[in-house]
Amino acid sequence: MVGTRKPTNYGRDVTEKLTEAASKAGAVIASGLAIGIDGIAHRAALEAGGETIAVLPAPVDDIYPRQHQPLAKQILKQDGALISEYNDKGAPGSFKSRLIERNRLVAGISDALLITEAAQRSGTTSTANFALDQGRTVMVVPGNITSAMSAGTNNLIKQGALPVTCVDDVLQILGLNQQTKAQSYVAKTPQEEIVLNLINSGIRDKQELLVKSGLETNQFNLVMTVFEIAKII
Repeated sequence: MVGTRKPTNYGRDVTEKLTEAASKAGAVIASGLAIGIDGIAHRAALEAGGETIAVLPAPVDDIYPRQHQPLAKQILKQDGALISEYNDKGAPGSFKSRLIERNRLVAGISDALLITEAAQRSGTTSTANFALDQGRTVMVVPGNITSAMSAGTNNLIKQGALPVTCVDDVLQILGLNQQTKAQSYVAKTPQEEIVLNLINSGIRDKQELLVKSGLETNQFNLVMTVFEIAKII
């Protein structure tokens, strides 16, 4: 989850609400620990009792920005993680040139990217480009057409990004709503139980499910048909 460093009250509100709901549904929130939307998302995830990952443009023992050192400590305290590809310490100004590079890692470790608020010219758009290049789904929250802080997100919708108006939109992309249904489904055959356990372990690719299940193709297809009728896939 990423966005502008200068969020409006609207951007702050939707970021907090979507993050809280997604965290409670089991999503791990990844962002860049930056001022603005990033920091709001990290804090909202922690307050919801969830886990969050911060990708840094600086070494993990030299937190940037400095004012987010307490936030970084809290992320670790709640079983989150700090990630960086750098181990060289330097002047704070030197880290700014790495912000765009950092964005490709935020996109790379994520199953999908959600942008809650961004201006037309924003570093956030680079994250969206990285996500698309890496085959990730890009989601954005629509904003007021008169707000400069929503010009970037509204433009991404024009270009084909998926609009998000509620947390269910996010959970559907992540497969978390189906996962909840799968966990509550009671297998009726040994074959169903095998595939169900694989789904609950986090596997989403159909071919991978087939291979790891060890079932014959016709058996596997029958199980998948039953699951589709039961609306757990």
